[in-house]
Amino acid sequence: MRLVQITDCHLHADPDARSRAGFPLRQLESVVAAVRDEHPDVVIVSGDISQDETAASYQHAHRVLSALECPWFWLGGNHDQQELMKDVKPIRDDIDLAGWRLVVADTSVKGYAHGELGEERIGALIERLEQDERPTLLVMHHPPLTVGSAWLDEIGLRDRDALWQALASFPQVKAILCGHIHQAFAGRQKLEHGEVMVYGCPSTTDQFLAGSDDFAIDEASRPGYRVFNLSGEAWLTWVERVDL
Repeated sequence: MRLVQITDCHLHADPDARSRAGFPLRQLESVVAAVRDEHPDVVIVSGDISQDETAASYQHAHRVLSALECPWFWLGGNHDQQELMKDVKPIRDDIDLAGWRLVVADTSVKGYAHGELGEERIGALIERLEQDERPTLLVMHHPPLTVGSAWLDEIGLRDRDALWQALASFPQVKAILCGHIHQAFAGRQKLEHGEVMVYGCPSTTDQFLAGSDDFAIDEASRPGYRVFNLSGEAWLTWVERVDL
């Protein structure tokens, strides 16, 4: 089973709109073309599909992502209007990966850049995890670990301690995929039953400069995506970059 993660497209209604360092729609098209060559079984887009919160931005994303020759799914980030997303394509919270599961957790807080699950969402996540003991990947927009950039850590997942406390009872959760940080990242959280890996992914648009205390674009870095190969209870993951 091959899963590919795409994230943080930040599209506008204007297809020719610029970001700080490029053209988001053109870059998404290039990333999707590269992902097609990976022959994935499933693609997940982990939030911030839109920058300007318009219906047209989601229609652009749907058109481009529908060129994939496999099922694809998306979830919302802090820049997204999820009702507009759902009008274009539903948001699924549980995705079958044959011997694995992909479970979606919504960390968005309307009107704020930071993420938070809250008691109700954590309770719902616990209920879903209790239903299936297959090896599980969680996917959420905000990272549940600090990433070493002061400004990004300020707008990460605020109640990550509550999340880790909940996951302590579920050894089937092997890894968490996140967006939001616009860079490759790998970290780990030790729990009583072992470790849970946390993976960040490059954006399809501008990349953030790793280790920066203040907001900064990494203009030397390229858009990219993350590949997961799942086999038995093992996995192999890496990041690919895309030439523009």
